[in-house]
Amino acid sequence: MSEILVVDDEAGIRELMREILEDEGYEVRLAENGQAARQERLAKEPSLVLLDIWMPDVDGITLLKEWSADGLLTMPVVIMSGHGTIHTAVEATRLGAFDYLEKPVPYNHLIDTVARALKAQGPAPTPSFNLDGLGSSPAIQNLAQRLKQVATVDSPLLVTAESGAGAEACARFLHVPGTPWFVPESMSDLAERPIDWLNQAKGGLLFLREVAELTPMQQKGLLLLLSRRREFNVRIVCASAQNLAQKALEGGYSKDLYNALTQAAVRVPPLREHKEDIPALAQAELAKVVQEQGLPPRRFSEAALAALNQFTWPGNIDELRARVRSLATTALNEEIDVDEVAAQMGDSRAEEKAVADLNLDMPLKDAREIFERRYLEALLGSCGGNMTRVAEKSGLERTHLYRKLKQLGIQLPAKKEA
Repeated sequence: MSEILVVDDEAGIRELMREILEDEGYEVRLAENGQAARQERLAKEPSLVLLDIWMPDVDGITLLKEWSADGLLTMPVVIMSGHGTIHTAVEATRLGAFDYLEKPVPYNHLIDTVARALKAQGPAPTPSFNLDGLGSSPAIQNLAQRLKQVATVDSPLLVTAESGAGAEACARFLHVPGTPWFVPESMSDLAERPIDWLNQAKGGLLFLREVAELTPMQQKGLLLLLSRRREFNVRIVCASAQNLAQKALEGGYSKDLYNALTQAAVRVPPLREHKEDIPALAQAELAKVVQEQGLPPRRFSEAALAALNQFTWPGNIDELRARVRSLATTALNEEIDVDEVAAQMGDSRAEEKAVADLNLDMPLKDAREIFERRYLEALLGSCGGNMTRVAEKSGLERTHLYRKLKQLGIQLPAKKEA
């Protein structure tokens, strides 16, 4: 028989719920406050908890977080809330509650919700909390801990990361499986129909890949999204490879938007700052490609792994994966040796050289223009003219990328994207 723990500081509500639930054939235990609920949970795991948000000693949200952190959220929890606390109740469902009930609870709604929760027989889905794709070094473990702290806070998140370093992995870290995951292909709708994005991401996560190059109208649209996200129960994660603080200081970025975005912010370390992860990442990607494409067995020699570890990886983890995939498909033998790695990395070293050795005596404006031209020309070459890849690696929106190429006098490549 299912056993339900009712946690509420109002004796009348506790007794009424006991009477209703026992009439339906359930066993019922009662707790008058948070401390009593802790003791009841430790004494015996109930089949379901009906948990009031507002109690004199500890609120229900705090109790929910405690159980989750201590591994005790092994049963469904239904939050009960009074008028004016619905946003808090919705936040509770994001943290692991199965559902919420608004007081006064209609009889039929109570019975129906209890039945659904017991049928699910488990906690609501929680974020994956997985950064395995970025590595397991102390730098990545520290990033994971910061993201776990952010998961408990009802605020947007700004992820600062170089291209290919793992901004999207941070967003997926916070995404609750089974809920919407929405990533707009273009920022154009941000100025005209921003609320459409909230509707598409309702109850889930909205991820914006680059928010540095927004027009003033798009910045206003993003501010509107941030101000109304709670109405749609949407977590918003924004990424940028640029220094937004500097842009705001120089007047090229809304200070109000910058302040709204930086309520919670994390920096993703570039691959060169956690190079100890390279061997494991490379081997994992190699095994994945072999399995996906049905290739003969492949493995790296120790010298090949050491060579990969010596490279600076300006394109970060995305570049590492791309190189490993290429090595997997072009290798002649089971063991990928250091010579094959050196041959594969030759064009990338040329790319590094293309953006180095600038004349430090020239004005900053001129140096920046030369740098941008060399950088984009090298990037176009390494990406085979694929403008989608160039946009992703450079962190530029495609419309801005085309304008930049035209401004710098760089000839557009023939289309290679089918």
